[in-house]
Amino acid sequence: MIKKIYSFFLIFLVLVTSPFLIRYLLINQKIRLLNSIYFNFPGIITKNKTCPNYDALLKETLDESFSVSIINNNGTIISSYNDEVTRLPASNQKLFSSAYVLSKYNLNDNLKTSLLKKDKNNYYLLGQGDPDLNYENIIELISNVNENKIINFNIVEIDSKLYWPIGWTNTDKLYEYGSPITSLAIESNHNKYDDIYALKNFIKNYLKNKFSNSNLNINIFDSEKKFYLKDTTEINKVYSTPILSLLTLSNSESHNFTAESIFKNASNTWNDNDYIKLKNWLENKGLPVTNIYFADASGLSRKNKITTKLVVLFLDKMRYSNDFKAYQSTLSIMGVRGTLAKRFVNTELAGKFFGKTGTLSNVFALSGYLYKNEKPIIISIIQNSNKIDKEKAFKLLRKIYYMKSCK
Repeated sequence: MIKKIYSFFLIFLVLVTSPFLIRYLLINQKIRLLNSIYFNFPGIITKNKTCPNYDALLKETLDESFSVSIINNNGTIISSYNDEVTRLPASNQKLFSSAYVLSKYNLNDNLKTSLLKKDKNNYYLLGQGDPDLNYENIIELISNVNENKIINFNIVEIDSKLYWPIGWTNTDKLYEYGSPITSLAIESNHNKYDDIYALKNFIKNYLKNKFSNSNLNINIFDSEKKFYLKDTTEINKVYSTPILSLLTLSNSESHNFTAESIFKNASNTWNDNDYIKLKNWLENKGLPVTNIYFADASGLSRKNKITTKLVVLFLDKMRYSNDFKAYQSTLSIMGVRGTLAKRFVNTELAGKFFGKTGTLSNVFALSGYLYKNEKPIIISIIQNSNKIDKEKAFKLLRKIYYMKSCK
């Protein structure tokens, strides 16, 4: 009888203390396996805490055009302001899409551009949107074309209707930051004259000079019709820099083409502009995506809608990913690198904030990890207004850094 009572008491004690024990282990990140399970678990462990000093700061500083969310190192939401109001995130969108890409690749993986051959005289140039692809790479690839009486060379590319995600304005498309997203882009399509037709002429001239007696047929081939690639053999290839470098280019330098290209490869969506896979990925981790809408991977679309609450809950959960160190390493660093390199240089904040800016007309966003006493406070600040005040966002970040902690 005593043994049964003891067993019952032990089971009861385990059941009662387990949630507290699990929370303790998670907060202190004691067990790598447990962290990984929580990262992939369809739920979040968090709570709210009233912090009068933080709440007063937000109310005194901000107007209704701002949304702010703050989570401390224990995963506790310590203050918020309009945190469930949907906002345009601008390039803060890359925080989500880059993490999705990281979940699909190894850090040393690469994008590949290939030359394929079928039969004796049919060639296919196939790309994955390497942002650094250049004409020297093209020459390296097509130098493997052999002389033949007839040479059929096919450039495999997506339909022009898919060059831009929805919500990219016609004005955006005129500038480098709004370059078309194609799988065979010469230096990220930053020069509008180096389009698919320029590539076609370049290949035609190269092969014509090399094989003056051959009958050349150069065509642009719809990438959706991949059944034509059956029975082809890869005869040459060039690789991009590693995925980690591409993610750093996307996040630290906020490179839109790279963000879109690597996401399309990771999600296998070159032939559509549907970003539901990103939303589903977040939802499967238990994150609040109701009323959220994703229209691209880079944040240039005016159709995107997120909340600061989603941002901080997501960034907090990313801390439990096995790839968190790599993920954080891709972000801009205050006063050191990327889009934040010129902010708070030679101050106490330099090197203490790892994050992402976001800028569009009528939009400014600033989100990331602010390290205070070597522990992160996770912050997301988004303003949507026709009177954007970037300085207010940075001043708020500084005040939070110097403010007495809310434990």
